[in-house]
Amino acid sequence: MEVTPRLTWNEEKSLQKLLGNVSLRLLYKSSVHGNSFGTMLNKCSCQGSTILMVYLPNNVFGIFVLESYPEMSEHLKKPTTSFLLSFQKNKIMEMTAAFFNSTVDLIDNKLRFNFSQVQYVLLRSNTQNIFIPRLLGEKLGLTYDFKSQYTEYEVFRVEDNLKVIKFYSLLAELRAYRPYADLVSEIRILLLGPVGSGKSSFFNSVKSIFRGHLTRQAIVGSDISTITEKYRIYSIKDEKDGKSLPFMLCDSMGLNEKDGVGLCVDDIPHILKGCMPDRYQHPTFITSPSLNHRIHCVAYVFDINSIDNLSFQMLAKVKQVQKEVLKCGVSQVALLTKVNNCNGVLQDNFLQMSESMIYKSQVRDVNMMLGIPKSNILVVENYASEREMDPLQDILILSALKQMTRAADDFLEDLPLE
Repeated sequence: MEVTPRLTWNEEKSLQKLLGNVSLRLLYKSSVHGNSFGTMLNKCSCQGSTILMVYLPNNVFGIFVLESYPEMSEHLKKPTTSFLLSFQKNKIMEMTAAFFNSTVDLIDNKLRFNFSQVQYVLLRSNTQNIFIPRLLGEKLGLTYDFKSQYTEYEVFRVEDNLKVIKFYSLLAELRAYRPYADLVSEIRILLLGPVGSGKSSFFNSVKSIFRGHLTRQAIVGSDISTITEKYRIYSIKDEKDGKSLPFMLCDSMGLNEKDGVGLCVDDIPHILKGCMPDRYQHPTFITSPSLNHRIHCVAYVFDINSIDNLSFQMLAKVKQVQKEVLKCGVSQVALLTKVNNCNGVLQDNFLQMSESMIYKSQVRDVNMMLGIPKSNILVVENYASEREMDPLQDILILSALKQMTRAADDFLEDLPLE
């Protein structure tokens, strides 16, 4: 007998948007297979990535686990990547999500997902209750300790989730990153490019991914005017533990083809050597910068749709800047922004996005223009006017950031021994 899921079409589409167009296969339905968590875990163990949907009168809670549930003999597993999500039906199918690592406990009739010592979701099969402490509930828009009775739950296997796995593996790798040989406490990546190319938006996008929601700390300009008037050094905090990650993004004024407008080329050597502090506007130099203060990787940022239209004057300005970068021996990458087909890039060549057929001509042009290897020419779509995050955009952004950390490590490894 075919079992019909309670999950609605709208809810499934929202999940597919979050997870990257995956398919969901029903494994377990408590109203059909029984309310026992032990039976459910036995049936759903070793099924790959799964999502548990818990249905309440006005809410639906979901817990996605990247790996399988623990087997019955293992009450505690090492933390696995997961997230908690909520559909609030009284808000016209609004969905919120919070990202965590979790372990799972099964004790008698209680199933508990532990996101931290004080953040957890507790389900009781004998009373069909769900409990979420306020500290965790706030991440889902709940302002109180949430306790309610659920009507049933379903478990789905998440299939075709290569992109989901890619996203979480990139996130885990960047969270675990440490600069080469611990020569510096964090690497500094300098974003350089024409006005409106997407430098500030790239920082905002990176910060949003690690925060778990969209944020716009850096004010963004337009294609013809720059908002960034001060040299900024941005740290990035991980939402998971609140600690700063070991990479910083340095945002500068945009390059302008006119002399005396925009970033001054004469300032470039001082920035590269670490002489300019955060929020620099006037000549207040750091007189004896350490290796920590220096720039370890430069990313030239271009609007991918404007590569063919760069003026001779702008190209000359970029070449002038690159000459100073080469003098300092700093690693270089190119970042092509405003891609309008993330899915096409990923589908075209998932493992080598710089070889994407969609933007192959632009990658080739930048390669010839700056002499940067194609593997270091990265394509992204920054978050601009979006209200929700997209895992496909996240993959491109994180892949670009990962390549920048590798380039910075190459610079550190190539330093003289002294």
